[in-house]
Amino acid sequence: MSKAIMDSMTQNMDKAIQSLKGDLAKVRTGRASTALVEPVHVDYYGSSAPLSQIGNVTTPDARTIQIAPWEGGMLGAIEKAILAANLGLTPQNDGKVIRISVPAMTEERRKEMVKLVKKMGEDCKVALRNQRRDANEEVKKQEKAKAMSEDEGKKAMEVIQKKTDEKVAEVDKTIVAKEKEIMTI
Repeated sequence: MSKAIMDSMTQNMDKAIQSLKGDLAKVRTGRASTALVEPVHVDYYGSSAPLSQIGNVTTPDARTIQIAPWEGGMLGAIEKAILAANLGLTPQNDGKVIRISVPAMTEERRKEMVKLVKKMGEDCKVALRNQRRDANEEVKKQEKAKAMSEDEGKKAMEVIQKKTDEKVAEVDKTIVAKEKEIMTI
């Protein structure tokens, strides 16, 4: 029975960490990344479509994002969508592709981004602790219902704590790597 609790908790913790990694990918680091334009949706013949479905989004170098639409007539719509998304990036249209130069970040802006990343990490750790609490409560319920002995309950809680510590360490490692990426010029 405690295996089901552990599996559920581990699965939910992994989802929280994957969500954190997805959010971190969208944080600007001063380097070009296709994740910066992922939230952009373009008006495509009356319906809204993600930028990645309208054209090929690449990063030819560390400071440039390049968007090559599959239809030449979409350049204007893509340009408008990027400006409307308020990303703080200015697209340049050369008639065939759109290039976005990602400016270098100031030291002050880098420090703000590090604070944001640390807050995201803390939020993820809170989610992990909530999963631990839910798993511990489930173990206590099973102890009360006599579905598991006190000794089994203690062991299960130790395993839950150990797993939580592992996941928190993984979050810390992810955050430190992102901070390093942001502070690297």
